[in-house]
Amino acid sequence: MPQIVRIALAQTAHIETFASGGFEHQLRALVERHPGFDLWVFPEFHLEPDQAHKPNFPLARAVDDAAFARLGALARELGIWLVPGTVYERAASGDVHNTALVYSPDGERVASYRKMFPWRPAELSHPGGTFEVFEVPGIGRIGLSICYDIWFPEHTRHLAWLGADLVLNLVQTGTSDREQELTIVRGNAIMNQVWVASVNAAAPTGRGRSLIADPAGTVVASSPDASEEILTAVIDLGAAARVQTEGTAGVSRPWHQFRDPDATIPLPLYAGEIAPSRWTPSRGEGIR
Repeated sequence: MPQIVRIALAQTAHIETFASGGFEHQLRALVERHPGFDLWVFPEFHLEPDQAHKPNFPLARAVDDAAFARLGALARELGIWLVPGTVYERAASGDVHNTALVYSPDGERVASYRKMFPWRPAELSHPGGTFEVFEVPGIGRIGLSICYDIWFPEHTRHLAWLGADLVLNLVQTGTSDREQELTIVRGNAIMNQVWVASVNAAAPTGRGRSLIADPAGTVVASSPDASEEILTAVIDLGAAARVQTEGTAGVSRPWHQFRDPDATIPLPLYAGEIAPSRWTPSRGEGIR
């Protein structure tokens, strides 16, 4: 059976601070203008872009802060899955993380993910240490990735291994390497045989060029420039499992590479190994 999700990537520049209520106004207007989409995704730092790279993190809060509860109420009001970009989260330890939040149509915060690979030296937040995959019941599993994470192939590979059908990559790239990122996004989709949706901010915050690549790496939707745009697509998350089983172009099946007698492959870079018995995607086991 198809596992359909209607996705809207909001390639948009920030308008007002989150505290002023600008985001609520913006999202209500967008949903009214583009009805029928299940999942709305915004770029990195969309809620508080002026705080990016500031060393004192003046607006950092705990993820259960009352201010963020407004996001859950908004998702419930509009009946959508909402990924409102990222925020600065102040952990109980005092460390500050660049954190993505996810809210269900019931208003519940179902996931939060701390960026593992802050963009050094400009980004001063602490790296997270846990991969995050959440489930949309009856539809599929979605992994979270923030901007520079996509440059590390281990990141998307691990999300795919945890059973992600789709990886959301939340981006605020204003630098000249967005061109390379487009190739990296497609490469991660191809190598891991999963959907990848990369949403970048519009000008002047970012360089835009958001895109959605399917599990074979084909671009099914893309923005040509940095202008404001709502990039939409209707995608079948079940395609990830089908491509992994049937092969890219019907021939390449990297997730079914090993047989039980095959030897373990040591990985000196990680002081670890690839063990054939652990190579197949979990399709849900071990998801937080």
